[in-house]
Amino acid sequence: MQSKRRRAKPKAPSDIASFLILSLFLLPTSSSSSTTINNNEANTGSISHEFKEAPEFYNSPDCASITESENEEERERYICSEEAVHVAMTLDTTYIRGSMAAILSVLQHSSCPQSIMFHFVCSSNASLLRVAISKSFPYLKFQLYSFDDSIVSGLISTSIRSALDCPLNYARSYLPNLLPLCVRRVVYLDSDLILVDDISKLAATPLGENSVLAAPEYCNANFTSYFTPTFWSNPSLSLTFANRKPCYFNTGVMVIDLERWRAGDYTTKIEEWMELQKRMRIYDLGSLPPFLLVFAGNIAPVDHRWNQHGLGGDNFRGLCRDLHPGPVSLLHWSGKGKPWVRLDANRPCPLDALWAPYDLLRTPFSLDS
Repeated sequence: MQSKRRRAKPKAPSDIASFLILSLFLLPTSSSSSTTINNNEANTGSISHEFKEAPEFYNSPDCASITESENEEERERYICSEEAVHVAMTLDTTYIRGSMAAILSVLQHSSCPQSIMFHFVCSSNASLLRVAISKSFPYLKFQLYSFDDSIVSGLISTSIRSALDCPLNYARSYLPNLLPLCVRRVVYLDSDLILVDDISKLAATPLGENSVLAAPEYCNANFTSYFTPTFWSNPSLSLTFANRKPCYFNTGVMVIDLERWRAGDYTTKIEEWMELQKRMRIYDLGSLPPFLLVFAGNIAPVDHRWNQHGLGGDNFRGLCRDLHPGPVSLLHWSGKGKPWVRLDANRPCPLDALWAPYDLLRTPFSLDS
């Protein structure tokens, strides 16, 4: 019925500052003992949190219609629809709270939320995660894919932060192998972010004639710092970037041409660098450097508004950070500090107030409408 239709008006990027001020007065005050993530969830096969059901959002009149069907053939066409915006994310029990908020933000700010197809990749607890997503988003169009940790576990080298060594962090390198061949383009999103703009704008990023992926580039970053002296002192390695202008880019937000990736077998290229890392230690971070080695200098640029990253602080102390100058379409809590952890501990950073309204955690004082 028309009375049940709910369409939230996206907050314009220019409204971020005023929204932040208002949100500071709305922060939850629950104690950390009632909502702290159980770090053993992945091993116990449980999700310690309960989540609320999100409101349903409907397409604008000018959106293409994508109908789901129980018929297998019709369902395949629906999954492969070129009218859909395809979004890929990883799911695990540790970051499920962040994933819930990210999904809600994508839907809330989309002009065609019913035309978004989510592709979730998980390596364990698939049935639990499916139930959790289905209960909070009973109307969501999604597929769940199983990722075998053993594919990559033998290639992972110890990095500066143990959380970076989780095999699921490397699943983004295998998306072209996991997703159906009919899916030609996908937007990959990390679980520690929220959108405040229409994802279809990001999905429509031109990739030019040759680029495999698009992402915001940061050419003022010290690119040499991402690799060890062993790498730079070896001419056969450092010449990797010859005839390229390599710039840092964050792999938590990417638009990927899956057809071009498959044709170029870029998963194998990434694996080859990981194998070399095991022998020579050419970088200190986790899954990022292999992407830089393969793609930096050859990607399609995206406006910085689509990845205001680093809001989690540095990987050692997790200090609070401010937004980068300019407009905002996506906020990304990459780094050590996650907003839900800081909110639970009653030690939030100011920008965590922008994440809090998307939190679907059911607390003892929650009032469902």
